[in-house]
Amino acid sequence: MELPEQMRCVEITEAGGPDVLVQGARAVPVPRHGEILIEVAYAGVNRPDALQRAGAYRAPPGASDLPGLECSGRVAALGSGVTQWAVGDAVCALLPGGGYADYATCPAEHALPVPAGLDLKSAACLPETCFTVWSNVVMRGGLKAGERFLVHGGSSGIGTTAIQIAKALGARVFTTAGSPEKCAACEELGATAINYKTGDFVDVLRAEGGADLILDMVGGSYIARNIKAMADDGRMVMIAFLEGPKAEINFAQVMMRRLTITGSTLRPQSDAAKAAIAAQLREHVWPMISAGKLRVIHDSAYPLAQAATAHARMESSQHIGKIVLEVAGG
Repeated sequence: MELPEQMRCVEITEAGGPDVLVQGARAVPVPRHGEILIEVAYAGVNRPDALQRAGAYRAPPGASDLPGLECSGRVAALGSGVTQWAVGDAVCALLPGGGYADYATCPAEHALPVPAGLDLKSAACLPETCFTVWSNVVMRGGLKAGERFLVHGGSSGIGTTAIQIAKALGARVFTTAGSPEKCAACEELGATAINYKTGDFVDVLRAEGGADLILDMVGGSYIARNIKAMADDGRMVMIAFLEGPKAEINFAQVMMRRLTITGSTLRPQSDAAKAAIAAQLREHVWPMISAGKLRVIHDSAYPLAQAATAHARMESSQHIGKIVLEVAGG
């Protein structure tokens, strides 16, 4: 495949709001040993992209400074040592950065085949959410069939994915959302939805015996409330702090009720750790997709040049499901 020397991309001109995202041009990256070059068809839009744009989430050493942590497309070139992919293969991939561009590189082991029956638009929505949910809900949180699982922000990309994976694993799923429309979308996926503007998730979960596992991306005031909502021996996994990372909690409750509080972020983890997650996704989650137990919930798609509009949509919190950028032809 003959590659161009230059590509379109979306750059962050300075820390700030969505308007600091502008279209620019960069040299097409060259895959290093163990990497592949992907001709990007679609790029997922995620909260960490907005945090990076705002100056609150730096790219790790060696990663592209361009936003974009997931994409779908076709393999355009192979770095040395790559044997599991061929030029032209359709893939979706977790990226260290750089997805808002015509081409992006990533370790070959962080790419997965596009699941049978899915188009590239849907496939671009899978990596960031599936890596995050599986690693935190199953690998770290240890969710088991029959347990009560609470995920906050159920209508988000993470939320809709977590609801479906937990249901497929046989858990009883509860979630919070902020409007009747969002609650209905979560209920349709199989969760008991609690409108946090009109109800109290603590009361609901305590009446059911408490949550065995909570996946929280809110933080702030929710941290102490989560502890109240947990069952004895319950676990809580923190993955983001939309309300901030600080809270005053009663650690005596953690001791007396044998609670576990943990958390993680995905991007700083080692290539080997991400490859291990990818292997589990291929074994456990990709069959869920093929069986129709996990589907992508789309919110909207924007051309690459309208990345700022996509960020504004995400930060409005009005979306239900995933937002993507159409890169090929976009």
